[in-house]
Amino acid sequence: MAKAIILGISASFFFAFTFILNQQMNISGGSWLWSSSLRYIFMLPILFFIMVINNKLLAVLNDIIEKPIQWLIWSTVGFGFFYAPLSFASVYGPSWLVAGTWQITIIAGALMSPLFYRNVETEDGFYKVRNKMPTKSLLMSSIILLGIFLMQLEISKGISTSQTLLGVIPVVLAAFSYPLGNRKMIEICDNKFTTFQRVFGMTLCSMPFWLIISICGILDVGLPSSGQVFQSFIVAIFSGIIATILFFKATDMVSNDTHKLSVVESTQSGEVIFTLLGGLFIFHDKVPTLISIVGITLVVTGMILNSLIQE
Repeated sequence: MAKAIILGISASFFFAFTFILNQQMNISGGSWLWSSSLRYIFMLPILFFIMVINNKLLAVLNDIIEKPIQWLIWSTVGFGFFYAPLSFASVYGPSWLVAGTWQITIIAGALMSPLFYRNVETEDGFYKVRNKMPTKSLLMSSIILLGIFLMQLEISKGISTSQTLLGVIPVVLAAFSYPLGNRKMIEICDNKFTTFQRVFGMTLCSMPFWLIISICGILDVGLPSSGQVFQSFIVAIFSGIIATILFFKATDMVSNDTHKLSVVESTQSGEVIFTLLGGLFIFHDKVPTLISIVGITLVVTGMILNSLIQE
């Protein structure tokens, strides 16, 4: 369990580059359409190369051919409906605010637990049991939700309700889509594949979605600038490859235990701290107000408590 938590926190460090660099691309005039699609377009050939040199490609492709609809739907949900809305939201708020609001995914993961089953071994063999709602984890997660509310309350002063909603609703959509797509693909793969194989398969099967987003980008703003291409490449490596692999590896390690899975998912709260520090020291972002800092503290406190509670 400790190893899974360490992997989850490490993933949150690399995920933080998503929020920081997306904000910088928006400030420099880059479109969120390219910020989102380029990440996965860059990821695909890198993952393909990893699959080929490790002789892991054919097994994944065969499984996709056998279950194309399931792969396409849940890969699009887990990657497409996660990252496109998150990139869109970065237009309407600072990186630390988007990262903080994103922690709703911890509550989303806990709420969706009853949608999934776990295998239980008995003398008569294995049978599936529906997961229970992790109430203790959900209670601790309410502290995170309070922190998010305080951050949003403070930042919304002086801006319209519609602009606030444009920065919040897409993140909520992303927060539910990511764990839903991830858990469904764990279920579909049934432990047949390594983390690299699952991430490659999901990246490949989400590509139709990203090609549509790219076409929209060409029609809306034309081709991306060289600066946006380079920053998107960095996001693809740090967040798309390193962070995603670390996080999926962590969830794979505890996939049969709903409580432990919720705890690992809660490590993503570390993104708030890493994003805040990165924005302040690297890009000289505006320092959050006292109320916002209280909100950030509550988010991190909720993460720590969530990791400490026992089933």
